[in-house]
Amino acid sequence: MYRPAARLAEIEPFHVVELFTRARQLEAAGRDVIHMEVGEPDFPTPEPIARAAQAAIASGKTFYTEAFGLPDLRQAISGFYRERYGVAVPASRIAVTNGASGALNLAFACLADPGSEWLLSDPGYPCNRHILRTYEGKPVAIPVGPESNFQPTAVQVDAAWNERTAGLLVASPANPTGTLLTPAEIAGLAAVCRRKQGHFLVDEIYQGLTYESEMATACAAGDDIWVINSFSKYFQMTGWRLGWMVIPEAYARDVEKLAQNLVLCPSTPAQHGALAAFEPATLAILETRRAEFRKRRDFLAPALESIGFRITARPEGAFYLYCDCSALSDDSFALARDLLEKTGVAATPGLDFGSNEPEKHIRFAYTTGVERLADAAERLSRYFGR
Repeated sequence: MYRPAARLAEIEPFHVVELFTRARQLEAAGRDVIHMEVGEPDFPTPEPIARAAQAAIASGKTFYTEAFGLPDLRQAISGFYRERYGVAVPASRIAVTNGASGALNLAFACLADPGSEWLLSDPGYPCNRHILRTYEGKPVAIPVGPESNFQPTAVQVDAAWNERTAGLLVASPANPTGTLLTPAEIAGLAAVCRRKQGHFLVDEIYQGLTYESEMATACAAGDDIWVINSFSKYFQMTGWRLGWMVIPEAYARDVEKLAQNLVLCPSTPAQHGALAAFEPATLAILETRRAEFRKRRDFLAPALESIGFRITARPEGAFYLYCDCSALSDDSFALARDLLEKTGVAATPGLDFGSNEPEKHIRFAYTTGVERLADAAERLSRYFGR
């Protein structure tokens, strides 16, 4: 008899992937689709990273590494925190992981007892709550909206905390909204978690992709904070599946044991490529691309607002615009499907991001060039009769 674990009933499909599949089917049939649904930079991995990986493969550096990754890469990440953010993060607290998802798996495998409750923002990245549920933790949504720029406040967290709460997970920059937490807000949330004797996890996988504020890290707010990062977004290594995690010192050995058993080690060629990610030539490429992302945002936001979408989340980072579409439709999922079929514009409905008014919201990713974004805006204008 087919009988999966009971937890599977609470793990939903990733709806944007299903829309992406339909978009690919339309393209195979000859339709021109403008992809604004998947959170993946359209830029190829910078050439210095690709060359470093190719050289490693050519020289036979394809064997297992330590469970926490190459010591040289961990040291390079430590140096990046020191040079860019002015924060001392010892390499002993850094684990290189199989993407940021791998880091979150290790964190919750280490921390989530069966039935323990964890506070997460709603809307938020769906896989976070599903990974937590896989390890028998219970996600508890904190509804956030325009009044707090779609980020949880210390007051909200304090009010939501109870005797079963084990910790809090936030994201800055956030998916799907692109909003940021200020250093003062991070410090305030950390203070609540300490007072409650709970864990504080900060998802920084879009770190580096900010457009007004100075780049910052939650590592500056204390060495008891779990910080998750990735080579996918700012460093544009999505398919390489490489990330890292900064772990409170007391838990480093526990996470290492889990990594040894669950994954053995991250991809060796990817790690050798990532050693080139922090070189000046690579960073210069990435900063040029960051400026391009800002140019795209500054074009797309007013274009969408002129059509009737409302952008109530300040998009200060990442590469998303989370739009209130209630003036145009009362069902964002039906709207996303209709836009794809009738205009060839692929966007992500709020359904993926939680239960906090998902029908009113739709996410557009500006992960394609301005010329294509202009084409998308023209198609949407025609669709809505603007």
